Amino acid sequence: MLLSDIRKELKENVDKAYKESIKRFFKEDQEINFLGVRTAIVRKISKKYFLQIKDKSKKEIFELCEQLLEKEYSEEHGIAFGWAARLKDKFKPTDFKIFKSWLKKYVNNWGHCDGFCSGVIGPFVFMFPEFMGEVKEWTKSRNRWFRRASAVLLISLLEDKKYLKDVFEISDLLMMDQDDLVQKGYGWLLKEASNKYQKEVFGYVMKNKTKMPRTALRYAIEKMPKDMRKKAMAK
Repeated sequence: MLLSDIRKELKENVDKAYKESIKRFFKEDQEINFLGVRTAIVRKISKKYFLQIKDKSKKEIFELCEQLLEKEYSEEHGIAFGWAARLKDKFKPTDFKIFKSWLKKYVNNWGHCDGFCSGVIGPFVFMFPEFMGEVKEWTKSRNRWFRRASAVLLISLLEDKKYLKDVFEISDLLMMDQDDLVQKGYGWLLKEASNKYQKEVFGYVMKNKTKMPRTALRYAIEKMPKDMRKKAMAK
């Protein structure tokens, strides 16, 4: 009944104009099913129903998340990832297998990839850095979302400078990736890293600018001062 109630409330909040407008942001090969509910409303619904299940065990909540992920609409998937993120204080190393399976089976667009990484996988790796080695192996995956995730999840770790070496290592591993969504992923990571470590990121960009795809390069330098951007873009 809980999941049926969620679907019912989502349908009551469909915005047809929003549904049409949001499609242009997603160019993935696989069609994404949107009901057309605005993100702020999805989050409100997610919070409302989480309050009804918050006293359940983590195992039970993860099972509910999986049931939502098996449903057809993107908004339901977003609620599942949001619920999992609310449990990060209870994460254990054994949860990595679950998160990896969700990434493989259910993530099919950059929005969910990034949300899942920032809310769940990134905080998990911050808690259990011994999994960083496996994350670096994702850069070799045939699955574009594993490759993008390997970069994007690091954004939530940037407060600790010790992870800067991992930022550059994963960027090296993804440097020549042909998928523009992967290029944008590690470019975004470098851009966010430049907020705190501008000198180091600029040095990295200058060292690699002749081989870095222009898409990734533009993302990486977007927040840098104009003179730095000009130097980085000069051929």
